[in-house]
Amino acid sequence: MRISELSDKTGLKEILFCADHDIIHGYVGDLLSIVMRSAKADSIWFTVQSHVNIVAVAAITGVKAIVLCEGLEFDNETIEKAREEGINLYVSSESSYIAAGKVYELGIR
Repeated sequence: MRISELSDKTGLKEILFCADHDIIHGYVGDLLSIVMRSAKADSIWFTVQSHVNIVAVAAITGVKAIVLCEGLEFDNETIEKAREEGINLYVSSESSYIAAGKVYELGIR
């Protein structure tokens, strides 16, 4: 599935769209060291972490989009760093479990 299709199909709110990519995998996690070890390239990542370090983790692992869940908001520093690194940002008012489940139902594993 293309990143550009996510908002329409899942209700995720787009905060920053940098580039369209195929999303092949999904990952849910908040402990950055575990995300670095386990998230796959071309993933969408669901988290409640909003600080700038999540962008570095996404860039290192090849994650193409980050979804901030639970109604939280990205700060300006994180948005600007994501723009620099080409990482797409979304938010969801739902839990990571529910938001990721919607993406899972679309066939992204």
